[in-house]
Amino acid sequence: MKRRNRLKLVATSLVALGFVGAAVAAPVPPVNEALLRDVVKTLSADDLAGRGPASAEEAATLDAIVARFKGAGLQPGNNGSWFQDVPTVSMTASGFSPLTVSGGSKALNFAHGTDFVAGSYRVVPETSVKDSELVFVGYGVNAPELGWNDYAGIDMKGKTAVILVNDPDYAMESEDGPFKGRRMTYYGRWTYKFEEAARQGATGAIIVHDTFPAAYGWNVVESSWSGDQHYVATPNDAADQTAFNSWIQKGAAESILKAAGKDLAALTAAAGKKGFKPVPLGLKASLSFKSSITRSTSRNVVGIQPGAQAPDEYVLYSAHWDHLGRCKADKTGDDICNGAVDNGTGMAALVALAEMNKAAGPARRSQVYLAWTLEESGLLGSEYYARNPLFPLAKTVGGVNIDALYPGGVARDVAVTGGDKSELSGILAKVAGELQLKTGPEDNAEKGYYYRSDHFSLAKRGVPMFYVKRGTDLMEGGIAAGKALAEDYVVNRYHQPSDEYSDSWDMRGIVQEVDLYYRLGRPLADGSDWPNWNAGDEFRAIRDKSRAAVTQAF
Repeated sequence: MKRRNRLKLVATSLVALGFVGAAVAAPVPPVNEALLRDVVKTLSADDLAGRGPASAEEAATLDAIVARFKGAGLQPGNNGSWFQDVPTVSMTASGFSPLTVSGGSKALNFAHGTDFVAGSYRVVPETSVKDSELVFVGYGVNAPELGWNDYAGIDMKGKTAVILVNDPDYAMESEDGPFKGRRMTYYGRWTYKFEEAARQGATGAIIVHDTFPAAYGWNVVESSWSGDQHYVATPNDAADQTAFNSWIQKGAAESILKAAGKDLAALTAAAGKKGFKPVPLGLKASLSFKSSITRSTSRNVVGIQPGAQAPDEYVLYSAHWDHLGRCKADKTGDDICNGAVDNGTGMAALVALAEMNKAAGPARRSQVYLAWTLEESGLLGSEYYARNPLFPLAKTVGGVNIDALYPGGVARDVAVTGGDKSELSGILAKVAGELQLKTGPEDNAEKGYYYRSDHFSLAKRGVPMFYVKRGTDLMEGGIAAGKALAEDYVVNRYHQPSDEYSDSWDMRGIVQEVDLYYRLGRPLADGSDWPNWNAGDEFRAIRDKSRAAVTQAF
C-alpha cells in the first residue's frame, strides 16, 4: 500500500472512532476501552453463571450492575430504588388433543407438532375450545392509517381467525408497497396477528406457516413452541386474550380450505389487495390442552442523570443484562452460557455512555439508563416497563437500544435496522456524514429484526428508538471480512458456552459503536425537538395521540 493511501486509511479510521474531524456542539468525551473490557469481563464471569433471570446468581449480577451505575455517577431511577420488579408467568402446554375441523364432508384431524403447534396467553390450567367457527381473515391486518382492515364487517366473537404470515405485499422485491414490500412491518409479525385477533374478540387464532414469508422453516416454529413459554404477568391473567393461539402447516391449511370449498392460493391472492373482506369457511375447530404454570419475579435496573433545564423530558439508553444461565454443555463439559457478547457488551456500552455523559456535564433533558431483564425470554423486561413506565412515554423523547456488539475492527458503514421509519433518521444522517460513515439497506429486511429487540416494546407505544450497529464493510478486509466476523459469532458462539470474554478481543469496533451511540443520544438530550415517526408509519398514530395529550395539558 502506498504511503498516501495508508495515511488516508489511518485518518479515516480516526474520524470513524470519533477522535478527529467531528463537527459537534461540544467535544465528545473519549470512550473508556478499559472500562468496557472490565464490565464485560465482570458480567460474563463464571461466578455469575450466565446471568439467568430469577436464578441464584441474579442478586450478585444486579449488585455488579448497580456498582457500575453508581461509579458512572447515576442516581437511582425508581423513587430512590435502582430496581423495577418484573413479575412473569411461565407456562408449559401438554396433553394436546388433535386439532379437529368439522363441517365438511368428513372431519379433519391434525396432529400436534407434525401439523400444528398451539398455546395460550391466558393463565389457566386447562384450555378447551369446541366448535369455534373458522374465518379466513387474510393477513389479519387492521391498519387505519393505510385504510386497510382485514376484519371489516365481521363480529369475531366466538370465532377463530385463520391468518396468513407476513404482510400483504411481502413478495415485492422493492419497498414501494403500502406495507413496505419486502421489508417486514409490525403488521407482518406473528405477535401482532395474535394481538389483533384478541382485540377483535376472537376465541382463537391460527397462522398459516409458509417458509418464504415466515423467513424460517417449520422446525423453528415447532421448537420455539415447545417447552416453557414466558409472559409478563397481568392483573387479569390475560383473560382478554384469545383462548388459544396456533400455527399450522401450509399443507394442513390447504386441506382445511379445500374442505370449505375454497382454494388457499386464490384466497391468498385476494388477501393481498386492498378491500379484502373476511371469508367465513363454514367449518368449526375444536382443540384442548393443559398448561402448567410457574410464577416468578426478576428486575430491571434503572439509573438516571437528571436534566438541567427540562428534567421532566427523558432520553433513554437501554441494553438487556440477562442471558441464558446454565445451558446445554459443550464437549468440554462447560454448561455456562456466559453471554459476553450477548449482552455483556451492551451493558458495558451502557456504563461507558453514562460515564461519557457525566464527563460532558448535565444535558438539557434527563437521561435514563435501563438494564432490561428477560430479553432472552421474549423482551419481557422492556415490555413490562413499557406497560408500567417509570417515566411517562409521552414525555420520552426517544432513545438508543444496544444489543450484542461484536469484537473486531472499525467499519466504514452503519447498519440501520428497520430502515427509514422516523425523524431520528435525520440525526443519524448528520452524524454519519460527520464521521464519514456510509448508511445502506438493511440485510434481510424481510425478517423484521426491528421488531425483535427491546426497543420494540417502546416503539410500538410511540417512542422513536435507534437500533443501529456498525456495518459489515470493515476498514480491514471490507465486506467479506465483516460478514465472516458476524457468521463466526453466530455459528460458533451465539447462545453457546463459548460466548466468553477474552483479553485478546479487538475492541476498536466496539469503541466505534459506543462513540456513535453517544453522538446519536446526546443531541436528543441537549435538544428541544420531539422526533416523530414518518407519516404513514405504523407507530405514528399512537405517538401523535400521546404527544397531543401532553400539549393539551399545558
